[in-house]
Amino acid sequence: MTAGSIAKFHWFLPTASDGRSLAVGTHGTHGAAAGGNQAPEGGADRFRAPDIAYLAQVARAAEQQGFDGILTPTGTWCEDAWLVTAALARETERLKFLVAFRPGSVSPTLAAQMASTLQRLSRGRLLLNVVTGGERDEQARFGDHLTKEQRYARTGEFLTVLRGAWSCTPFDFKGEYYDIRGATVAAPPNPLPEIYFGGSSEAAGPVAARHVDTYLTWGEPPAQVAEKLAWMRRLASEEGRTLRFGIRFHVVARDTSREAWEAASRLLDRMDSAHVAQVQSVLAVSESTGQARMRALHETFREGWRHDDLEIYPNVWAGVGLLRGGAGTALVGSHAEVADRIEEYRALGIEEFILSGFPHLEEAYWVGEGVLPELRRRGIAPASSTAA
Repeated sequence: MTAGSIAKFHWFLPTASDGRSLAVGTHGTHGAAAGGNQAPEGGADRFRAPDIAYLAQVARAAEQQGFDGILTPTGTWCEDAWLVTAALARETERLKFLVAFRPGSVSPTLAAQMASTLQRLSRGRLLLNVVTGGERDEQARFGDHLTKEQRYARTGEFLTVLRGAWSCTPFDFKGEYYDIRGATVAAPPNPLPEIYFGGSSEAAGPVAARHVDTYLTWGEPPAQVAEKLAWMRRLASEEGRTLRFGIRFHVVARDTSREAWEAASRLLDRMDSAHVAQVQSVLAVSESTGQARMRALHETFREGWRHDDLEIYPNVWAGVGLLRGGAGTALVGSHAEVADRIEEYRALGIEEFILSGFPHLEEAYWVGEGVLPELRRRGIAPASSTAA
């Protein structure tokens, strides 16, 4: 796909919690235990539980606004991605579901069977996001005590068996982590679910180059993203393969730039240095190279409390990473400004954008009614018969 051509746009399911403030359900905390979930006197409640009725609202909004798919995340504080997706597939008609899961929590043959079943039940709307895992404590909760390098090696074996089982020819495999005999499924999924994968470490790159369809990165300034894409293109070329590329951003888009930055600032309401330090202490011990890169983007702000340091590139804001793990940056600006940045990343070779916002229901409409139409006018987003 050439730079400037049509890209795909996905939204996000808040299966841990949602709300009007980043202080709700922050990294390493859950629900009411997160603190700051009660509304200020005279204000609106800021915490939304991830019940199926609310998640269905978010999914239907994403579908109605013309998003191609939606990411169902994984993690200790999230509802199970497979079960949530199975439920929401009946609430939607066209929307694809990018289901995140960890290879260490399920056998590759069972995963192949689950994916085959869900692909049929959803009428071909399943995508898979393989998450190797970067936090030692969280891996241990699921009985996984491998080192980071071992986890990536296991992921490579896992994906070999997964694809082998989908062939419906009894597949044998003996490696360091799996000894599989006769892996297969009742019928191959149709189409085969595309496999998405992210990882910034030296151990992650070769796994992506050999096994996955779309390589994902968290949002960084364009120069850093370009460097990472060049690295992955080289590794894939050495394997005789080409990759698609996707990026994960939050979004705060409004009719004017001023309104957008005011809305971004409100996401940090009731944030204090002690809260930031608590969250960052958890994130600091993560084994994820990508998480370390996210933390580095707002390091000056954490130490010096200089708010202007949060805009690390025009319209790229690192404020989310102060209180959230994972993707820590947002595109902030008017609809046209956000579209400008998306167009810039598209020119680097990014073909898929996984977006989100707080709260996810309202922000799906802001992006769907403001940013996506602008991108359609520029020939970057596909035309949608479902969008208002």
